[in-house]
Amino acid sequence: MKILIYTLLFMVVIYWSAVGVKFNAVELIAGLPNMWNIISSMFPPSLANFEQYFSSMLITIQMSITGTLIAIILSVPLGVGAAENMSPHPLIYQTSRFILNVIRSIPELIVALVFVAAVGLGPFAGVMAMAIHSAGMLGKFYAEAIENISKGEIEALQAAGANKIQILRFAVWPQILPEFIGVSLYRWEINVRAATVLGLVGAGGIGFDLLSTQRLFKYQETATIIILILLTVVIMDRVCAIIRSRII
Repeated sequence: MKILIYTLLFMVVIYWSAVGVKFNAVELIAGLPNMWNIISSMFPPSLANFEQYFSSMLITIQMSITGTLIAIILSVPLGVGAAENMSPHPLIYQTSRFILNVIRSIPELIVALVFVAAVGLGPFAGVMAMAIHSAGMLGKFYAEAIENISKGEIEALQAAGANKIQILRFAVWPQILPEFIGVSLYRWEINVRAATVLGLVGAGGIGFDLLSTQRLFKYQETATIIILILLTVVIMDRVCAIIRSRII
């Protein structure tokens, strides 16, 4: 009986969601020829401005690296403060949790628009937007990793008179290192994609070129950019997998 009730509730939610977004399969099927026309107009890809797009892709990668590093620097103290078993004071714990929740809940595009207004168009605005949003996500994961560690080593060091720094260094860090590296690399992969999207609002990188070619109906050059993005994502995924296998 419970399964039937849950199934009905699930179907009601699905129907409610579909109605809310005005999902129409008939219109989708009717629009397939137009989609095909756009896709077919992308081929063969044009290499006319390949050097410019390749340079923009490198900037996108640089944005992701810099943004991720800044995020790690910001999120480590917040993660420690937001971990209930390591936070030095309840006020610091609550404040750190609140900060992480706030910066994680604000979309990167909104943060990017704020920084674009503050520092102007360009990669710097995108880097800061990525760093702020990523710090919220990383800090939450770091805090959860710290809270889930074995308490035995911590209690042993506390009994020996170790301070918080020593406990972090010798008990916490060795236990969370694999998860720390794994989550940080995963966030780096996400930031490569995020940097592309941020370019759409003028935050630099390949996203700006992608939007420009679409607006000018240069679909063959758009195809070149899309292929370049896909290759970059595949290579980044492979690089991260190699790093994980050798370090973790």
